[in-house]
Amino acid sequence: MNPAKDRTFSRLALNTLSVFETIGLLVITLATVVAGVIEVKTMVTAGTVTLADLLLLFLYLEIFAMVGVYFQSGQLPVRFPIYIAIVALARYLVLDMKSLDVWRMLGVTASMLLLAAAVLVIRYGHVRFPYKDAHTSRDTLP
Repeated sequence: MNPAKDRTFSRLALNTLSVFETIGLLVITLATVVAGVIEVKTMVTAGTVTLADLLLLFLYLEIFAMVGVYFQSGQLPVRFPIYIAIVALARYLVLDMKSLDVWRMLGVTASMLLLAAAVLVIRYGHVRFPYKDAHTSRDTLP
């Protein structure tokens, strides 16, 4: 094939994927806004704020931060979904504490510990073995 045609097709494919990524991120952002508004409305109606409510709002903020970083840099930090997973597990633990058996509780806390260790390993790798290219970060997915 012609190299010029290959470059044109690659550019078109990347532009198309970029449009779908942007649409997906906008849908995620709008869905998070709606979920956050519903959660705040629920708290106002109940007249109380629980730890589970705060953790859920924190999850929404992490999603906003992750989308914001992606729009700024064009890269998704691997650590953000790990942070979201840790907070989601903490929320699960808080909400279902009374109904969890010992093994499930240990499994959830061990999962949180492993995720926290993964963040430390990623950060250590980022600091100790940085990429030579300043635009690419070790702890991001292109």
